[in-house]
Amino acid sequence: MKLVTVKMSDIYVNGLDKLVEIGMYPSRSEAIRVAIRDLLRRELWPKNGSPIIKMSEPE
Repeated sequence: MKLVTVKMSDIYVNGLDKLVEIGMYPSRSEAIRVAIRDLLRRELWPKNGSPIIKMSEPE
């Protein structure tokens, strides 16, 4: 994984902290990863899903 630094307003950071506090996500980073994944699926990859090549399952 790559490290990405992002500046956010307090309202977003507080919201992330609340999601972690109530146990919906284990960390801010995981909540942000999920949000970005969902955004990309909706905006960039709506038809085919993620461009990550899935390994074929053993037969």
